[in-house]
Amino acid sequence: MAVKIRLRRMGAHKHPFYRIVVADSRSPRDGRFIEEIGYYNPSAEPVELSIKEDRAIEWLKRGAQPSETARALLSKAGILQKLAETRRAQTGEA
Repeated sequence: MAVKIRLRRMGAHKHPFYRIVVADSRSPRDGRFIEEIGYYNPSAEPVELSIKEDRAIEWLKRGAQPSETARALLSKAGILQKLAETRRAQTGEA
């Protein structure tokens, strides 16, 4: 099963709110998902972004592929950098 980390749109008309979810790549955008790992609210001032860091890293280690937008949000939260650091530490590189 191909697993993706992507956004699930919620909120009212013209007031989007997104949940960051782990889902099977074959399920629809707002359909069934495996786990919710965070949320993103671009309408708030300042923008709200919250991601469960440990769960996101665990899913990425298992091979989940983030969508382009999810990858940008994970990078903004510093999660991709921490994943790279843990991989470097495991392989013994300086």
